Amino acid sequence: MTAHTTDFSAQDTAPDDVSTTIEVAKQLGLAVRSVQLMVDRGELVAWKTAGGHRRISRASVQRWLSQRQAGGAAVDAHAVAGARPEAAANPNPNPTSSERRGAPRVLLIEDSRHYQNLIKLLMQQQFPHAELSVADDGIAGLAMAGQLQPEVLLVDILLPGIDGATLITGLRSHRTFAGSQLIVITSLDGAELDPYAFALTGVPVVHKPKLVVELPALLSAALQAAAATPRP
Repeated sequence: MTAHTTDFSAQDTAPDDVSTTIEVAKQLGLAVRSVQLMVDRGELVAWKTAGGHRRISRASVQRWLSQRQAGGAAVDAHAVAGARPEAAANPNPNPTSSERRGAPRVLLIEDSRHYQNLIKLLMQQQFPHAELSVADDGIAGLAMAGQLQPEVLLVDILLPGIDGATLITGLRSHRTFAGSQLIVITSLDGAELDPYAFALTGVPVVHKPKLVVELPALLSAALQAAAATPRP
């Protein structure tokens, strides 16, 4: 989005109808970088002051929250009805989810269609016995995790809705997911991961450019560990 350079005041203070990036991050429970990416994707209306400070329209934040809440309600309605997300990993269309109750469940929480498709292909080729479900954002991912209680979660760090670090911290604090194995997939590297270190202790991290090379071994180990771990 093209930045607007009109100054709000001599001190670059925000008027009542706009918020700073930090304020929006606190309101939504996200990392500042996640909010910046939401602005870049056009999900939030924002511009820059003459002093170079980003300002975000509060109305656009409220619209985003309303849309996400509506989306979350739709996911919850599926859960109440007992619906299962489509199992995308098995190329054999004959067995149904109910017929394959012993199949390990893998939930991918990733907003990039490219990496969704890449991981689907990888699992079709190397883990055809597993069920793969996909969530496009953190809120839907959290709802689907509660519904599916997957053996393995593949979670991106930078997610719309709830950033991956916050989501991981929430899941690890809940006994329902004590037997679930976590793997983080991210485009961040090196010092870029430092703000998320609080959530990554003991969690394998795959840098997306190395995903095809590194994920299969980690996913195989995670599936084996999940099979050996009693579920609560």
